[in-house]
Amino acid sequence: MPFSYGLEKLEPAFDDRPVPYIAYGGRFPELTGNHLMQTFGAERAFIIAGKTLSEKTPALKRLQTAIEGSNTKLVGTHIGIAPHTPWNQVIEIANNIRSAFTEGGANISDKDVIITLGGGSLTDGAKVIAWVLSNPEVTKSEDLEQYFSASEGHDPSKLPDPVVRVISIPTTLSGGEYQSIAGVTRPSPSDQKCLFKPPTRNPSLVVLDPDLTTTTPSKYWLSTGVRAIDHCVETLCSLQSNIQGDEAAERGLRKLVSNLLKTKAHGHDLDPRFESQMGVIDAMHAVGSGVPLGGSHAIGHQLGPLGVGHGETSCIMLPAVCKWNASKKANIERQAICRDVLIQSQEVRELIEKSGKSVDDTDLGDILDLVIRALGMPRTLKDVGVGRDKLDALAKNTLTDPWSPTNPEPITTKEQVLEILEMVME
Repeated sequence: MPFSYGLEKLEPAFDDRPVPYIAYGGRFPELTGNHLMQTFGAERAFIIAGKTLSEKTPALKRLQTAIEGSNTKLVGTHIGIAPHTPWNQVIEIANNIRSAFTEGGANISDKDVIITLGGGSLTDGAKVIAWVLSNPEVTKSEDLEQYFSASEGHDPSKLPDPVVRVISIPTTLSGGEYQSIAGVTRPSPSDQKCLFKPPTRNPSLVVLDPDLTTTTPSKYWLSTGVRAIDHCVETLCSLQSNIQGDEAAERGLRKLVSNLLKTKAHGHDLDPRFESQMGVIDAMHAVGSGVPLGGSHAIGHQLGPLGVGHGETSCIMLPAVCKWNASKKANIERQAICRDVLIQSQEVRELIEKSGKSVDDTDLGDILDLVIRALGMPRTLKDVGVGRDKLDALAKNTLTDPWSPTNPEPITTKEQVLEILEMVME
């Protein structure tokens, strides 16, 4: 059914968990302003908005105007969070939001809402910030250690749950708005991506507006879409898969691959953009099914702090990890299932035909390579400026990631990571 504005909808994103809800069918400023009061009874709101979006489009001003026209008080706006959500910025913004919400002696409550307008780094930051705001003692960078899931001597599950709600208005397909887990990057010299697992309450609402996403540069939209494909592929290829995860991943793959290729060809067509947004929900349903992911995510998490975009990490690593796993005969049957889903797409079959190969001679890694190249995305570390001097630290950091040992061929040594990285060096 073609996407159209006019019939607003509010529904759960998933059938097996209470949050988030999704709102669509209207323009994002009006949807957000309406739900602040009607759904949350919000008294105060604080916006975290993307820098480029705020400076080069009227999106932020439209959102501010809609909130100011509601009965919710807009108490502040912060513009910009650096890619991969730097640790120090999270604390800085949290302190500013705490001051705004408590001005005049008010107490932070569930009537306070953080709204993100932009990409995944903002969303990850807001999830951790909402958690931090529940503990007034956390005001410095070192205080954040107790929230980091892998910090020694700390048990984040014993910390107070967040009371502040989060509304996300995504402009990419990274999908972080559909789970509570967040990645935050330690300061130099480690540049390590750290995993935070806040309670599942936040985000509470995701506002989807495909027209807003036309302001997103194509490389970010398409590359984050490949990130969502990565979620589906590593779910389907896992040796610990389950029926729920498989079904969601298959739905997501069918929507994402075809519609990303359509958007590449017709960038302002809203139908494939909205279908891609729906595909992300399926991808995140798969991620939330409890299936452990693998090497593409593990290496990608540590490529991010080196300046590689969230989606670009998947563009580079996913085909290589699939090829490497296949070379070890780790998950041949699982890869065949994933491949069979992909070749049902007319767009994929056309790409294979244009490549000069036959469908029978094209494996999963080959198909992913063809799709990613057709989208015009980077395929090597050289393409994104990562040199050999970074490989040793990258390999070591990858071994700290929880998805390394759950790769179909468990990644437990630096040499294994380096073997995969050599496949995508240049």
